[in-house]
Amino acid sequence: MDELLPGSMGTSASLSLRLGQTIFSFASLLFMSVGVEFYSYTAFCGLDSFLVTIMGLVIPWSFTLALVDGCSILVGCPLRQPGILFVIVIGDWVLSILSLAAACASAGVINFLPNIEGLHCVPKFCSRYQLSTVMAFLSWFLSAASSLFNLWLLPSL
Repeated sequence: MDELLPGSMGTSASLSLRLGQTIFSFASLLFMSVGVEFYSYTAFCGLDSFLVTIMGLVIPWSFTLALVDGCSILVGCPLRQPGILFVIVIGDWVLSILSLAAACASAGVINFLPNIEGLHCVPKFCSRYQLSTVMAFLSWFLSAASSLFNLWLLPSL
């Protein structure tokens, strides 16, 4: 297979996907960490600690693979080793599923939190949590796309 799929490892589209994942994960982590009030809400404390942890794992994973993509593009030799690509696909799938779970859990809590009668969320912090959740969903979308492209490439090697 001389032509690589756009978005598979070693292409400029893959580099764009990885950089997007890194940026959106970092933004999600930043928006969640700036509003440190989420520890005062017990529903948010556990779930958003999960979101912060997963985004903290996605950032180095995506950035490292972006560096690998960049080196592959500069050298002109795309990554075509099935074993390494299999590890990348498995890592992408695991982090993609975990980031989807964290984003969905945070979206559920942020949808429920402003509607509680006695305890209400300060609008400034609620909007930060919403932005963090949106950024987590965008990171998940790019991660899922990247893993699908690499999974599609894997059988042809």
